Amino acid sequence: MDGPQADVEPLIANYPEGFRAGFVAIVGRPNVGKSTLTNALVGSKVAITSRRPETTRRSIRGVVQGDNYQVVLVDTPGYHRPRTLLGQRLNSMVRDSVGQVDAVLFCLPCDQRVGPGDDFIARQLRGLKVPVIAVATKMDAVAQERVMKHLVAIDKLGDWEQIVPVSAATGEQVDHLKDVVASYLPPSPPLYPLDAESDESDEALIAEYVREAALEEIREELPHSLAVSVEEIIERKKKPGQNYPPMLDVHVNVYVERDSQKAIIIGTGGTRIKRIGMKARREVEKLLGRRIYLDLHVRTAKDWQSDPKMLDRFGF
Repeated sequence: MDGPQADVEPLIANYPEGFRAGFVAIVGRPNVGKSTLTNALVGSKVAITSRRPETTRRSIRGVVQGDNYQVVLVDTPGYHRPRTLLGQRLNSMVRDSVGQVDAVLFCLPCDQRVGPGDDFIARQLRGLKVPVIAVATKMDAVAQERVMKHLVAIDKLGDWEQIVPVSAATGEQVDHLKDVVASYLPPSPPLYPLDAESDESDEALIAEYVREAALEEIREELPHSLAVSVEEIIERKKKPGQNYPPMLDVHVNVYVERDSQKAIIIGTGGTRIKRIGMKARREVEKLLGRRIYLDLHVRTAKDWQSDPKMLDRFGF
């Protein structure tokens, strides 16, 4: 089976009677707050966020743990009109994810009017046989009157199980959304350990943290031609008498599509790549729980977004 439920078997453990568990896809146009909502629901950073569109490139699972439920979130890339082979694969990733879940959260931000892109996604969701909950994200970004008008527009867009306004930034209505989602899940044992937050590997999360830092640093100077891969993680030898974990050397490659883009990432005298490394290192050290030395190398992989072999290498 392909999709989010592949390779996952119910975890047999002690769990309350009436426990519910299942997979829930978060969908929406690019840059509507899907990753921020994922992190808010999970309670920790399992998906990278950025003000740039098309930040998410992987269907990252985050696990929401409740007293009597477990929600496994699939944070999909934003549905968009593809211009490259990468874009086509990202849209396929969304379709595969939505086809293998127990419920769907459809994000529509309050600070943007409902438009053709939302209507396109709504039409894709109409044929689903699972509950679709419309989520009005970023309710903190506009006045209450604007929120109410947005809810009316969402209601006209389709026949939703429920419409829930939330603010991932302030936490308003997030707990309520958890309860709403859990109510649509089937009775099931836990699918993951009861302390799990994500099933992403450390290497995948490290690569995402580096890419997030790079996207924030370069702003509008570079299109979405960045890819990141972790080459190796090496533990240093302990010094005599050392009673704490040794430092880790984390070697990461940052790929661009053209040699001319390398200078943008590196910056004058290497200043920009240093800032990227400092931002990413803080997140990686939180993830690994120990000090690291983050070694970043910028390399060129010409037109990788349209190269099937490179896309396979990068996991797309």
